[in-house]
Amino acid sequence: MASIKDVAASAGVSVATVSRVLNEHPSVSADARARVLTAVEALGYRPNAVARSLRTDQTHTLGLVISDVLNPYFTELARSVEEEARALGYSVIIGNADERPEIQDHHVRNLLDRRIDGLLISPTDGGSPLMLDAVRAGTPMVFVDRWIPGVDVPVVRADGRGAVRDLVAHLHALGHRRLAIIAGPAATTTGSERVEAFRAALADYGLPLPDAYIGQGDFQAESGRRVTEGFLDLPEPPEVVFAADNLMALGALDAVRARGLRVPDDIALAAFDDIPWFVHTDPPVTAIAQPTGDLGRAAVRALVDRIEGRAGASVALFARLVVRRSCGEHLPRNRSTS
Repeated sequence: MASIKDVAASAGVSVATVSRVLNEHPSVSADARARVLTAVEALGYRPNAVARSLRTDQTHTLGLVISDVLNPYFTELARSVEEEARALGYSVIIGNADERPEIQDHHVRNLLDRRIDGLLISPTDGGSPLMLDAVRAGTPMVFVDRWIPGVDVPVVRADGRGAVRDLVAHLHALGHRRLAIIAGPAATTTGSERVEAFRAALADYGLPLPDAYIGQGDFQAESGRRVTEGFLDLPEPPEVVFAADNLMALGALDAVRARGLRVPDDIALAAFDDIPWFVHTDPPVTAIAQPTGDLGRAAVRALVDRIEGRAGASVALFARLVVRRSCGEHLPRNRSTS
């Protein structure tokens, strides 16, 4: 394997000049820079990344802490982050918080110890002291999907309020009037925002959202199952269950089937966060789709902007409603439309 001395000899310059070229120092002449780069290419020289990071105080490594690696939404997000980072010359170290703040902090601490250049994070809660200290210390950071209100960090997220309005309009047109929601954790911005968007959309049609029709979930399948069982036990069960994420929707589907009931004949089901599996369920699930790949790529670009001294702007993309057959789309409209 070629060494930096081999490059210097081939280019007819000193080792120091080769080092300056590799570190993009402006003091090297155009002729010397061209000869060094030609020698690097011809010899297949690859700088030692660890040694280079010690000289430049950069590792060209990003940290990504996602909320739940088992959630297909976050799996797709991580993939798009890794692809965009690689295209921009960065590697990514991923930590899975498993929706637990203490594990989130464990990963944040380890990533900072590894001297990452910047951190992408989807907070599991309202923000730990460790994370806030990292922001105050100047660590380049971007929130993706979720955010911490009041913290001066760019946020890259999907705005789902319009899609929730579209969903409620769709359900209302199908004749549904008793609509319930399986909410995500209130401590997360996505958990609280989706409930409020649902409540506001119902109000547009003069429909209430009784406390009995708000079930507290945790973005995990088991909570979707538990909440749906509670809905089914009500004296007047809802006509529709809207799960605020995909895993809770799968749990809700399990609960309905365990009772010997069918979707949508006995109860309709819709979900926030579309996933590939939903087209294969029986029936296929009507869902709100987020532009997950675009979010991951935009988050990386915003973080690299921060690392390289640019502002790094917040980005809000729009979610959209994907209509399938889990809300009675194939059934006659036999409910009251009053």
